[in-house]
Amino acid sequence: MLMDIAANYHRVRDHVATVALRCGRQPKSITTVCAAKTKNADTVRAALAAGATDIGENYVQEAQEKIAQVSTPARWHLIGHLQRNKARVAVRLFTLIHSLDSIALAQELHRQGEKQGIVVRTLLEVNLGGEASKSGIDPQQIESLLTAAAALPQLRIEGLMTVPPLGPTAEASRPYFRRLAQLREQYAGFQAANIDLQALSMGMTDDYTVAIEEGATIVRIGRAIFGAR
Repeated sequence: MLMDIAANYHRVRDHVATVALRCGRQPKSITTVCAAKTKNADTVRAALAAGATDIGENYVQEAQEKIAQVSTPARWHLIGHLQRNKARVAVRLFTLIHSLDSIALAQELHRQGEKQGIVVRTLLEVNLGGEASKSGIDPQQIESLLTAAAALPQLRIEGLMTVPPLGPTAEASRPYFRRLAQLREQYAGFQAANIDLQALSMGMTDDYTVAIEEGATIVRIGRAIFGAR
């Protein structure tokens, strides 16, 4: 299985490059985050040995345990929901937090960043499907959250993230990815020293091709690299 991970990672990496070039984009402009939810440290080490540089985790405690067991340098991403009471640990562990979804969480991340001397890098998670089962803010709340975040210098918002509703085909995700790209354009001119909406984190195993076609700069791939959970 560990040998399969290297082959899987190379297959995904090559496909990302192929789609990027087909769209007139540079492959290096797209970061592949290996989504390692429920996978053990050996599995993560296999991905890193294959050339991966970015690992995604859904839960703070699971990530904390894995990071302690993995000595290979990597950028760790929190791609799952973050509770405020886990912010202190999350700020220390993760290079990028994809799931900023409230003003209260923004304030807590800023506070923890001040305490730890860290500028906390985040993406704003947007719930485009209006699904009660998913975290993320309503698009109508983006401006108010950005306005509040502008007063929090230890917090940096670097882009937007979304998880579209589960659809029957990859094409079903396209309107949501296109909408996220439109929202980035809409707020690209927001004037604040700590806000620069460059990143679009969108696309997983079943729909990352479509996400790249719609402008994804980060794709979060689990099953295509690590196999079924």
